[in-house]
Amino acid sequence: MPAPAAPGFDGAKQVIDSYKLQISGVVVNIKIFTKEAEAVPIYAISFLNISDATLRILNKLREEFLSKVLIGAIQLTEEEGENIKKKFEDEIRVLIRKYFPGIDTETTSLLVSHVMQQNVGLGNIEILLKDANLEEIVVNNAAEPVWVYHRKHGWLKTNVIIPNEARIRHYATTIGRDVGKEITLLKPLMDAHLMTGDRVNATLNPISSKGNTITIRKFSEKPWSITDLIVSGTMNTETAAWVWLCVQQELSMIIAGGTGSGKTSALNAIANFFPPNQRIISIEDTRELTLPNTLHWVPLETRLPNPEGKGEVSMLDLVVNSLRMRPDRIIMGEIRRKAEAEVLFEAMHTGHSVYGTLHANNAEETIMRLINPPIEVPKTVLSSLSAILVQNRNRRTGFRRTLQFAEIEANGDPKVIIQLDVAKDRLSQIGAPTRLLETLGLYTGLTSDEIKSDLQNKMRILNWLVSQKVTDVHQIGLIMSRYYTGKLRI
Repeated sequence: MPAPAAPGFDGAKQVIDSYKLQISGVVVNIKIFTKEAEAVPIYAISFLNISDATLRILNKLREEFLSKVLIGAIQLTEEEGENIKKKFEDEIRVLIRKYFPGIDTETTSLLVSHVMQQNVGLGNIEILLKDANLEEIVVNNAAEPVWVYHRKHGWLKTNVIIPNEARIRHYATTIGRDVGKEITLLKPLMDAHLMTGDRVNATLNPISSKGNTITIRKFSEKPWSITDLIVSGTMNTETAAWVWLCVQQELSMIIAGGTGSGKTSALNAIANFFPPNQRIISIEDTRELTLPNTLHWVPLETRLPNPEGKGEVSMLDLVVNSLRMRPDRIIMGEIRRKAEAEVLFEAMHTGHSVYGTLHANNAEETIMRLINPPIEVPKTVLSSLSAILVQNRNRRTGFRRTLQFAEIEANGDPKVIIQLDVAKDRLSQIGAPTRLLETLGLYTGLTSDEIKSDLQNKMRILNWLVSQKVTDVHQIGLIMSRYYTGKLRI
């Protein structure tokens, strides 16, 4: 008999999606449905191969296990402290044999895995983390269910409930401890990441007045490729071809957009176009980029100070250091401050190609953000930047789209070349490039007709990638290496 859902989630009106996850032998059923009394759809989990009676016994086992931990009956030596998970697994195995005499080895392993996930890990949040369809997992407090952001269905309310505020704080503390961070009443805010790369933010009451919170932005298991962007309708082949041309000819570019608009996904896809014979340095707060393994790529990551305030490695430290590493290309996860921007624009002036993301909603706003505090770079230096790609997420539909592709004129103003017609959900050319053509002509000797022919060839290759369903970034990297060496035949 499947485990019942949390109270208040029965009486589904219409199932809109369902699928199964297999997590360490435990089969989890995911059902997404609408309900008359709820404003958003419900994301409900249930265990298919663990009965209700078994779950009740496991709860008793859990209580005995936790009481042993609390009274110190489970002793850990200094050496065992480094392998605490294995020690706990052994103790749980003993308790399972006590509560389920005669149980076979396979079922024992399944139950051990379930109990470990529920009691040593993050409980049912661990299940949510395994669902590749989810982008965000949000714990607002213990009084309401966990929320998730689903790639297909947007924000959903789950049937996962954290029992109390202490448990939420325990989860946050556990996450922080694993990566050398801490969250306390004196330091009630924490930015961290899971071992899987998922980004985590946590806050404690009373800073978050309704209760303790945890926000997890999931690290994409499969990095976005340029093919993915085209197939999903995020970008068309014409825009992708222009981006490819700019990247190939070492023109610097900023990817702008609001929160959750797909800036990092677009940046990752753009990196598919890098040639294999150049050295690429990426700089991020938390590793999110995955570049083709054909590339000469060195990823760098910032580090926050320890509790004593020592050991910090800032974005600026890494930007300055990257220039001593003989880079051909520099990728910056997000441009936030004046000092970082100044170094990056100086790098552009000295012949490096720079790619980075920035929070701005359109091309004009991107320029305004760059020339005003807190970034505040002189407008006169913006001419070293060649293009802006703007990403957008429609909050009503949940669709992510490229909103604009713009060139930067000599005076630092943006000129939009390609723009999204929101009503028709279609990218269209609304302006003729001038400075891009001048720059390409000056440094490559290409005429306007040759550039047009090159764009058509790139569109043909991109359409072939789509038709062949080539979405793996490493495979695309191999194809690009053949393209750059003149060996690509399609």
